[in-house]
Amino acid sequence: MWGAIVTATSDGHQKHRVVIIGSGFGGLFAAQALRREPVEVTVVAKTTHHLFQPLLYQVATGILSEGEIAPATREVLRRQQNVRTVLGEVVGIDLAAKTVTSNLLGRTDVQPYDSLIVAAGAGQSYFGNDHFAEHAPGMKSIDDALELRGRIFGAFEVAETSPDPADAARYMTFVVVGAGPTGVEMAGQIAEMAHRTLRHDFRKVDTTKARIILLDAAPTVLGTFGEKLAGKATAKLEKIGVEIQLGARVVNVDSRGIDVEDSDGTRRRIESVCKIWAAGVAASPLGKQLAEQSGAVLDRAGRIQVQPDLTLPGHPEVFVVGDMATLDRLPGVAQVAIQGGKYASKTIATRLRGGPPMRNFEYKDKGSMATISRFSAVASIKGVQLSGFLAWLMWLAVHLVYIIGFKHRVTTLLHWTVSFVGRGRSERTVTQQQIFARSALQRLGEGFMPTLPDDWASRGPSAVTRPAAQPGAVPTARKAGADAPRLTPDGTPSGGAASGSTSTGTA
Repeated sequence: MWGAIVTATSDGHQKHRVVIIGSGFGGLFAAQALRREPVEVTVVAKTTHHLFQPLLYQVATGILSEGEIAPATREVLRRQQNVRTVLGEVVGIDLAAKTVTSNLLGRTDVQPYDSLIVAAGAGQSYFGNDHFAEHAPGMKSIDDALELRGRIFGAFEVAETSPDPADAARYMTFVVVGAGPTGVEMAGQIAEMAHRTLRHDFRKVDTTKARIILLDAAPTVLGTFGEKLAGKATAKLEKIGVEIQLGARVVNVDSRGIDVEDSDGTRRRIESVCKIWAAGVAASPLGKQLAEQSGAVLDRAGRIQVQPDLTLPGHPEVFVVGDMATLDRLPGVAQVAIQGGKYASKTIATRLRGGPPMRNFEYKDKGSMATISRFSAVASIKGVQLSGFLAWLMWLAVHLVYIIGFKHRVTTLLHWTVSFVGRGRSERTVTQQQIFARSALQRLGEGFMPTLPDDWASRGPSAVTRPAAQPGAVPTARKAGADAPRLTPDGTPSGGAASGSTSTGTA
C-alpha cells in the first residue's frame, strides 16, 4: 500500500516526499527524526526561526533576548542534508491533489507531498472578542513579546513624566488576564521587575508601588496543578505583591482600562494602560480546511479530532500534531507536540520499510512546571509535587536541556545569573516600532499587502504568481502631516486618514 505513494523526483531517484508545516516543537522534532531516512523533507513555516514559546515571557520582561529562544531554523537543520526549509505562510492544503500552497510577499509556492505532517500550532484566543487584542496583546510570537516589552518598560517611563498622580497610577497598573502557567510567570516577573530591578532607576515614581493584577474567571490559580500546588503558588504570588482576582470575567477592554464582571454579577473597572492577555488558545485556521476536506470534527478551539495514530480520517498519509490536534484530552504543552512529531516521523519511516503497523500514539506525561519568581517554582512530575527552590532548580535544568544549541544555553544561563542572582535585566532596550507597529499595520487594513518588487517576480520560476495590484499594496514613505495617524498612550493609532479603517487585517 505505502510503496504506491513513493514517487519519482525530477532527478529520477525514488524518494518519498514529506512536507512538514510549522517549525515549532512538533515540526522541528519531526524533521530531525527523519534525518537518517531515505526521504525528502520540506519544512514550510511563516517564520525563519524555531520558537521556544515557554520562555517568551522572559523576552517580554527583559531577561532574555529573542535570539536565545528563537534560533534560525536553517541553522538548527544545517547538517541534515535531506531537509530544506521554505519561508511562507501556508494558505491552502489540497488533500485530493496532495499539495501544500504557501505565500510569501505575493509569491505563491506549491509543494507536492507523499506524507504530510501538520504542526502549525495555535494562536491567542479572545473567546469571540477579538477586538480586545487591540489593547491587550497576547503572547504567542517574538513580535508579541517585543511589543509587550516596550509596553511594560514604556509604562514606567511615561509614569515618570506624568504630572498627574492618578494618570501615573494608571500607567503603573499592570493587568495580566489568565492565571495559567503563562499568566502566573508573567505576573511574577513584572512584580520582580517593579520591586527589585527598577526600584532605584526612577526619581519621581516609586516602582515598588506598582500594582500587578492577575485576573481569571476560574476559581483557582494554576488549576491543572492540583489544589496543593495552586495554594502554594497563590501564597507566593501574594507575598511578592501580585493581586489575585479570581472569578472575574473580562467584559470589555479599552486603551485606558479593563471592565470585569465578578462571579456575583457585579461589574467594576480597573484603570490600566498596560494589559496582557494570557488566557486561551485557538488552533491554526488550517484545521478548518482539513476538517472540511476529511470530514473530521473540530472542537470549540478549532482543534481537529484525529485518529488514534494522529492521522486524519480517510487520509493515513496526513498527520496532525501538537496544538492543532485533539485526542484523549491531551494538554496543550510542548511535550505533546514533540512526542507527536517524533511518532509521525517514525510511522512514516516504518511504513516505508514495510514494517508492521505502529501502535497507537501514547503520550508520556513528563510533568508540568511553572516559575513564580526567582528561586521559586511549582512542579508536578509523575504524581510527585514539588515547590520552592528545588522545583525552581528542576525548572532551570529542564528548560536548559530543551533550548536549542550550546551557545544559546550558555548565554541563557549567563542572563539568568544576572537576573536571578543579581537585580539586572540585560534586555531593556525598547523602540517605538516595537510598541506601535502591530496597531499601525492593523489600521492600514487588508488592502495593505507588502509584495516583492516586480523585477524579482519576473526573474523567478514560472510557478511564481502575483496577485492583482490593490490600492496601497506597496507602501510609500510620506511626511507626517494632517492626514498621518496619531498614537494613543497604549500604542493604538487614532485620527488621520488611517484611523477610519475598521479592518483588522495584518500584513
